[in-house]
Amino acid sequence: MQKVGVIPGDGIGPEVVREARKVLDVACERCGASIDFEEFPLGAAHYLRTGEVLADETVSRLGEKHAILLGAMGDPRVRPGVLEKGVLLRLRFHFDQYINLRPVQLFEGVPGPLAGRDRKVDMTFVRENTEDFYVGLGGRVGRGRSRTDLDLVRRAYEAKFDVGIDLRDEDELAFQIGVVTKGGADRVVDFAFGLAKEKGLRLVTSVDKANVLTEVYGLWREAVERASKRHGMDREFLYVDAVALHMVRSPERFGVLVTPNLFGDILTDLGAALQGGLGFAPSGNINPGGVSMFEPVHGSAPDIAGKGLANPVGAILSSALMMKALGHPEAAKDMERAVRDVLAGGRHMTADIGGGASTSAVGDAVASRLRSM
Repeated sequence: MQKVGVIPGDGIGPEVVREARKVLDVACERCGASIDFEEFPLGAAHYLRTGEVLADETVSRLGEKHAILLGAMGDPRVRPGVLEKGVLLRLRFHFDQYINLRPVQLFEGVPGPLAGRDRKVDMTFVRENTEDFYVGLGGRVGRGRSRTDLDLVRRAYEAKFDVGIDLRDEDELAFQIGVVTKGGADRVVDFAFGLAKEKGLRLVTSVDKANVLTEVYGLWREAVERASKRHGMDREFLYVDAVALHMVRSPERFGVLVTPNLFGDILTDLGAALQGGLGFAPSGNINPGGVSMFEPVHGSAPDIAGKGLANPVGAILSSALMMKALGHPEAAKDMERAVRDVLAGGRHMTADIGGGASTSAVGDAVASRLRSM
């Protein structure tokens, strides 16, 4: 028996998770998978009632699961960052989910910037998930803070660039440090090359900005070179701005892309826009040897919560990614195919793409299609 922790979360989270569970139940029935689902009431309601964001005991219980399925996190009644950092980011870092996996594909029948052009888009972003500019190293100096700190920053700047920097007494200076480690880069890049090989590809595209951020992304490129030689596969280096351009102009050229944390965060939202919107975008926070967490890319959308307007496709496809990670690849493929068939029919479109279908109607349609396959 495999065990999955379910965190419906906030806003539309419970609604889309409900539809994902419908489809998962059918998938498990068809493939004979035995999965025990346990819900954890984390999120705004729990925090406002108890003052607790995420207890250590809850983290321990989630650590006993094979995977976690998350709906969404965030609520206007709670200060921004409390839930997102206290639950989502804490779980990512605690379970060392160092890979953020985000596939980008077009769906027949879904309107979008590339729709109706017979485009064959099938790219997967492998985003480093625990380093880069997201490690939280930074701060501010000046304006009411220690003048000594301000002078230290000024001297460091001038020593580096041999150029004076005029910081008056009332000035402030903010800085953020990006961190890329050899081990952190090696493991995510190695995963990307392994995924490309699994897909029958010969090329991995590495994304960076090494022409400006030479130190952190110089080390990143060294990891890509090592993996390319180790796997006997080709690699290409592209700057992040060039990748954004090609994603719009010629997305067919990409297969597997491996990116540092910040650039992967931005580019995958662009990818979601190409698909038709955030409602179609799945993701997985992966630890290949530990507990992974799967979630739709969209947020909690509190303005439409409880109205049956949310698009559950991202959550359903995220649960398909989870099924593959749990060792049921054929069930995952069937779930994806059922989603494609329903969308291609054109009758089950939610409000985000101009349709009138309810959240539950889309989930019912996908479950029904899967059952009939």
